Amino acid sequence: MQLYHREAIERAVGIDHEALAAVEAGFAALGRGEVVQPPILSMAVEEANGEVDVKTAHIRGAECFAIKVSPGFFDNPRLGLPSLNGLMLVFSARTGLVEAVLFDEGYLTLVRTALAGAIAAKHLSRPGSHRVAVLGAGEQAERQVEALRLVRDIDTLDVWARRSEGAEAYAERMRGRGLSVNVHAEVGDACARADIIVTATPSRTPLLHARDLPPGVHVTAMGSDSPEKRELDASVLTRADAFVCDTRAQSEGNGELKAFGGGEVPFKVHELGRVIAEGQRLRLSDDTLTVCDLTGTGVQDTAIAGFALSRLAAG
Repeated sequence: MQLYHREAIERAVGIDHEALAAVEAGFAALGRGEVVQPPILSMAVEEANGEVDVKTAHIRGAECFAIKVSPGFFDNPRLGLPSLNGLMLVFSARTGLVEAVLFDEGYLTLVRTALAGAIAAKHLSRPGSHRVAVLGAGEQAERQVEALRLVRDIDTLDVWARRSEGAEAYAERMRGRGLSVNVHAEVGDACARADIIVTATPSRTPLLHARDLPPGVHVTAMGSDSPEKRELDASVLTRADAFVCDTRAQSEGNGELKAFGGGEVPFKVHELGRVIAEGQRLRLSDDTLTVCDLTGTGVQDTAIAGFALSRLAAG
C-alpha cells in the first residue's frame, strides 16, 4: 500500500488532455451502464458548520476503484485552516485490498470538477466559442477556464462576483495568463456577449436568469452540489433547448432540478455520460441554447484516482 501526499500528486496530475480523456472515459462508461455508483453519503456536523460527503463508483473492468471522503468545515478560515480537505482511498477491484491512499487535500476533486466542465463544453458549446462569462472568482473559477482552454480557443473573459475586490483580483490573475478580462457589476452585463457561461459559486439563491442569456450560449453550472444551493433560476432551465446533467437523481436532490420541487420537469433531461457514449448531437445550430448541471459524481473520482495512481506509479 502506497501513501501519496498532495505535493507529489500535484506534480503528477494536472489539467491536461490525458487527464481530460480519463474523466471523459469515466462519463462514457456511466452512459453505457458499465458503472456501479451508489448515492452520495452526506453527513452534517452542524455544531462546527461542517459537512462530510463520501462518493464512490466502480467501473466494470477497471483495475481499481476509489472511495473519496470530502470534508468541508466552513468556519476553518477563522482558525487559519482551509475549509475544504479530503482524501481518496484506492482499492483493487480484483481483491478489495487497499492499493493506495491519495492524501490530496481535495486537489483531485478540484481537477476532475474543472475537467467535467470542459467535457460538457466540448460536447455542448459552439466549436468556435472564445468568450467566457464566469460568475464567481474562487479557485474553481480559475480552474474551469484553464480546463476550457483544452477544448476551446478561449481568449476573452467577463467576470462577475459578489465582492468587487474578489472579481478584480481574479481578473488580474487571469490577465497574467494571457487573457483579456473585463469585470462587471451586473450578471447580465457579464453574460451579454458570452459563448459560454460558467457559474462557480456557493450561492443559495439563483444568480442567473433567462433574461441574461444571449442566443446560442452554453451554460455550465458547477456550484449547486447540495440541497441548499442554487445558481440557476428555473427560467434558465425552461429556456434551454437542451438540458444535460451528470445524473438526474443528483440534479434533483443536490443540483438545479431542485427548482421543480420534485414535481414534473417540463422538458427532456439528458445525462452527460449518455450524450458522450451515444454521440448525441444536442446542438442543432449556432442558436441552440444548452445548459449542463454538474453536481460531481463518484465515477469522476474513481476515474481521476486511477489516472493519478498510474501517473504516480510511473514516477
